[in-house]
Amino acid sequence: MKDHEFTTKCNDIDLFYRVYGQGPVLLLLHGFFASGEMWTPYIPILSSQFRLIIPDMRGHGRSTNPSGQFTHRQSAMDIYALLDQCQVNTFFAVGLSSGGMTLLHMATQQPDRVKTMILFATTSYFPEQARSMIRSTSMPDESNPWLGELRTIHVHGDDQIRALCAQFQGFGASYDDMNFTPPYLSTITARTLIVHGDRDEFFPVGIPVEMYGAIPGSALWIVPNAGHSLSQLWSVPTAGAQDGCDPVLEFLGGAKSAG
Repeated sequence: MKDHEFTTKCNDIDLFYRVYGQGPVLLLLHGFFASGEMWTPYIPILSSQFRLIIPDMRGHGRSTNPSGQFTHRQSAMDIYALLDQCQVNTFFAVGLSSGGMTLLHMATQQPDRVKTMILFATTSYFPEQARSMIRSTSMPDESNPWLGELRTIHVHGDDQIRALCAQFQGFGASYDDMNFTPPYLSTITARTLIVHGDRDEFFPVGIPVEMYGAIPGSALWIVPNAGHSLSQLWSVPTAGAQDGCDPVLEFLGGAKSAG
């Protein structure tokens, strides 16, 4: 194993994570069906300013999930268990989709610990248009190129992929895990940036607008003609983008100065 890669026991799972850089801790959380590898292109610029902690969430990538269940509430508890083991009290964080939903739970479970968070393509609840798409998701067959991509990401084999598909499909009938009302969101104290595409196929733009109205002091960036993927919402920054040219880096830089 490389010297920046680790696996530790958190709750009932073996949780894989990577660590890079020095400085204030920046937690990076991936979307569902992905892994921490999705952040690889962003590591060079971010690790020059932060100590990055990049886990594979429960049942994803190289992490396990013996329970066969996934909730964003439990994912938040897993990540807090990891941060406790790493002796990290307060931190900054960036999350995409399910990673952002995990952050919403973290920021409401223990508000004082999340100093700044950036939520990409994140929702506070599942609208019907998302539920319809989620319910139609199933294990891809051998002719589907997506299966090859999933096999590259999830190292524990097709049973792991099949379990993820079942868990994802279950979100279509779940109403208690992601159910953040405006009064609940108002308890968040983290400095928050919400980044959302106006063409997001899962979560219509009205939802991030509602979140912006509910989270005190939050900022909202609607990206034109962007969908649900990170690459559409945030281009991989280069060294020249550090000084005010990249809204995400600018927000993180302000967080670092304030923190």
